[in-house]
Amino acid sequence: MAFFQNQAAQKPSAKHTFDPALQPWVEKYRPKTIEDVSSQEHTVAVLRRTLTSANLPHMLFYGPPGTGKTSTILALSRQLFGPDNFRARVLELNASDERGISIVREKIKNFARQTPRTEAVSSDGVKYPCPPYKIIILDEADSMTQDAQAALRRIMETYARITRFCLVCNYVTRIIEPLASRCSKFRFKSLDPTSTSERLHKIATAEHVDVSEEVISTLISTSQGDLRRSITYLQSASRLAGSTNPPTPITPSDIQEIAGVVPSSVVDDLATTLGVELVENGMEVDGPAKKTGFENIQKKVKELVREGYSGAQILTQLHDLVIEHPTLPHIRRRNVH
Repeated sequence: MAFFQNQAAQKPSAKHTFDPALQPWVEKYRPKTIEDVSSQEHTVAVLRRTLTSANLPHMLFYGPPGTGKTSTILALSRQLFGPDNFRARVLELNASDERGISIVREKIKNFARQTPRTEAVSSDGVKYPCPPYKIIILDEADSMTQDAQAALRRIMETYARITRFCLVCNYVTRIIEPLASRCSKFRFKSLDPTSTSERLHKIATAEHVDVSEEVISTLISTSQGDLRRSITYLQSASRLAGSTNPPTPITPSDIQEIAGVVPSSVVDDLATTLGVELVENGMEVDGPAKKTGFENIQKKVKELVREGYSGAQILTQLHDLVIEHPTLPHIRRRNVH
């Protein structure tokens, strides 16, 4: 009997065991303060003033994914309220999952109407500004229905004294004008290669991952300004390289395979089949391959389908190959656009 009791007592502790090595790096290295946010100097400068005053408007953060919109408002909230008051003062909702009018009328309204407590001193001994309002963060707000947005507008007006809203979205045009006009707008730009490289090097050093400049360059080009995506690719490549014995170094081809990038040799071969020949001194769009007709093109496309390559990714890379070729005349480049 004692044996079974001991086994039963051990099960709950094993269930709650957490391995830090399995934590996603995008969460592990999420900015803790607004000063840690990369490449958004104007937004950070404006928000920094809110830490010394109680004046915070409703806000609308918009821009491409992976540029730090959600991380910025979460970091600001932690600096305003501290760890003890964060849960009571901040409500974070993903509007793509909870996008209907019922969520606005029930969950959001109930939280917005609550009067916040005034506790400025945290258990860590730090005194936080702790202004007299709460913050509701609506991530992916552009997924909300128009009825839900209209209902939200009224709630923002009614409880403005004790509640501030931060709408986070990729497409500002999907936010109705009456709602957007009540917010201070902050545009988040795609991260520049220098900032992305610095952050990736910092993470790689902290995780003891050896990466070359070629790998960093490949991460930057495949993520296209999306820092979250590049960090995810780096973590996936690190796990892949560490799965062998002995571990193998991370290569640019590893990053391309993880990102779903089609090898350049495959794209070049398709371009040649289509009649776009990359000759040494220029680009020949009416080469001999074009005269062979449709059969070779159909054969090549079937090969690509069998290999499982993404059609959208192939077209994107083929477009870039043509547009970015240095010898393509400007008139033809304009016609391709």
